[in-house]
Amino acid sequence: MLGKLNAKTQEDTHEDMTSEGKNSNEPANSPTRRQMIAGAAMTFGGLALGLTQVRAAGGEEISRTAESIHQETVFKASRNRVYEALTDTKQFNEVIKISAAKDPGISLEKVPTEISREVGGAFTLFGGIILGRHIELVPNTRIVQAWRVVNWDPGVYSIAKFELVEQGTGTKIVFDHTGFPKGDAEHLATGWKAHYWESLARFLA
Repeated sequence: MLGKLNAKTQEDTHEDMTSEGKNSNEPANSPTRRQMIAGAAMTFGGLALGLTQVRAAGGEEISRTAESIHQETVFKASRNRVYEALTDTKQFNEVIKISAAKDPGISLEKVPTEISREVGGAFTLFGGIILGRHIELVPNTRIVQAWRVVNWDPGVYSIAKFELVEQGTGTKIVFDHTGFPKGDAEHLATGWKAHYWESLARFLA
């Protein structure tokens, strides 16, 4: 590699000397080929710097303060039973009824619970408050959803991932929620505990 670089440098030097020899009639202060290349590089470098400054002025392209939720809860039930409770319409509707009994804002009369059992299939939960689609379904192991609250801006979906881990005779849900609107973390974290985990635990008891 170093040999190639040295050969290239010698070639450039030879070209510069040849060019200078051929153009001996040009003024002594005429820029050499290398000087012109260096000048062009500086010009393009300045343009690139200007572009970077424009991008910075327009706002950061990468957010380094994205919020996320991580929760772990153990249930006294097998992984199969927990998976079924989360993905079966009739069973999760019972979970929602438990939540609705303590939260008057949940009305199952307006929009019924619907959960597809297929990847890409839609779900509607908590009287239409929660909507989304299944991204990944691995029976008794993993559920990944494109998940949103109905009043979020159109097209805004977060990612909710449920990992079902065997915990003795029970099951631990390792839950991660990302991609939701900034500022919603505390409210959502409270909602997962109250409406999902507490109600699911009562249903499975």
